[in-house]
Amino acid sequence: MSTSLYQLSVPTFIKFLGNLSHILDKAAAFATEKKIEQSVLLETRLYPNMFTFGRQLQRVADHATSYSARLAGLPPPKFDLPLTTFAEYQALIKASIDFLSALEASQIDGQETREISIPRGTEVRVVQGQPHLLNNILPNFYFHLTTAYAILRNIGVDVGKQDFLGRS
Repeated sequence: MSTSLYQLSVPTFIKFLGNLSHILDKAAAFATEKKIEQSVLLETRLYPNMFTFGRQLQRVADHATSYSARLAGLPPPKFDLPLTTFAEYQALIKASIDFLSALEASQIDGQETREISIPRGTEVRVVQGQPHLLNNILPNFYFHLTTAYAILRNIGVDVGKQDFLGRS
């Protein structure tokens, strides 16, 4: 039995982006209740050399959409959205989910060995579809998702494991 590259990626990205949206709602309620400016929460980080909460949110969306687009032979989407409020980050998450929801399994499955070119500054990195998903994209997606969650836990937002995992 072969593994569906689509099933390993797109539905997972959609599910966890939805969970992230829910967690962001809890952060907004926390900010309102505690009378904390949203910008303060969005600029919070676990350690000085780590990305901020807002940047973690961006990276989660970017890893999901950029990989999926490239694997489907499409250019990565550019969401020209301001990102200074929770509502704007919610719009990014929604745009990411909408983009992913429009992809068909036939665009992704069978692309396990497809060479994907990823620009990195002045260089281009060439990777194959499935190894890149399993060894880079999924670990990075979960890393930034977990870090965003951890930032909120660290400042006292009432989020738990079920918020992270969501409902099946």
